Amino acid sequence: MKGIMGIKLGMTHVFDETGRAIPVTVIHAEPNRVIRIRSVGQDGYEAVQLGLGAIKPQKVKQPQRKDFEQRQLDPVRYVREFRLTGATELAPGAEHRVEEAFAAGDVVDVTGTSKGKGFAGVIKRWGFHRGPTTHGSKYHRRVGSLGSRTSGGGGRVHPGRKLPGHMGHKRVTILRLEVVKVDKDRNLLLIKGAVPGPKGSLVMVRDSVRNRKGAV
Repeated sequence: MKGIMGIKLGMTHVFDETGRAIPVTVIHAEPNRVIRIRSVGQDGYEAVQLGLGAIKPQKVKQPQRKDFEQRQLDPVRYVREFRLTGATELAPGAEHRVEEAFAAGDVVDVTGTSKGKGFAGVIKRWGFHRGPTTHGSKYHRRVGSLGSRTSGGGGRVHPGRKLPGHMGHKRVTILRLEVVKVDKDRNLLLIKGAVPGPKGSLVMVRDSVRNRKGAV
């Protein structure tokens, strides 16, 4: 199954056969534990739940803790579900390793949570231009007119208006990235280019949607 979870370690570069430097993101993909298999007959679809990262049992919520106990598995910090070809071929409790999932040259999609930037104004969040800064103008970095009219517009701010607010910390997927190298001895996955999220964050790597059957 072409899918695995890992922890983003950061970026570096490697050299190819011609001496060209290739920027890569290094992902530490420890062996994922197979938690649950979902089948068409029981659940209506095929998928596999993978777990990653050790955690103390007392830090796991009781319903999840009981579920791990019933399956005779050690609790894990992260649990994610993958709907990919070959998911039902894995066995509950088995390990899913990075060299079994990917090889150099594979094209993958990487999903992570982007860096959170807190509450941001419209200039930082949306790229608005600032106002004049001379002759006593008090309009510098503010939003400005919202463009709402009492006739026709209903005297309200319409949904979708670009305003200040929470920036970042969203689920982001980068499509069609190339696997440069798989280091099975150190459980490392080197992917060309940048992937979302800060260092130490969880990322999900899976076969690109455009590689799957029926994709355009």
